[in-house]
Amino acid sequence: MIHAFRSGFAALALAASLTAAGAAGETTTFRATLSGASEVPANTAPGTGTVTATYDPASKTLSWQGQYSGLTGPVTAAHFHGPAEAGKNAGVLIPATVTASPFSGSATLDEAKAADLTAGKLYFNIHTGENPKGEIRGQVEKAP
Repeated sequence: MIHAFRSGFAALALAASLTAAGAAGETTTFRATLSGASEVPANTAPGTGTVTATYDPASKTLSWQGQYSGLTGPVTAAHFHGPAEAGKNAGVLIPATVTASPFSGSATLDEAKAADLTAGKLYFNIHTGENPKGEIRGQVEKAP
């Protein structure tokens, strides 16, 4: 009886550890819809765009792909900002190289940046010469 109990307990512990390991290795997808109306303060720039990102907690890697169209001029800078909720501004956290659409990139996040990402406190911003403080912006949120 004791042997059966120990075997059952060992099997349960193994199953729990495998489930936890699987959950820790799962990536999370995030999305942002970029527009001038989301800038703070809002602008009337005609540009639009999207960013889709995945975060892998095992490697602490954030990878992203995006596209834009209709900007008032060439991109002068692009990056993830935070921590900030929608409607608030914050400093640059993660630089992005954006020279053409589509674009992609990746970065390794520290614990604080990862926590801000999962809490919805990052936004992606694209700047141009006509809108040096930001032409289009979108809050980075977990994808449904």
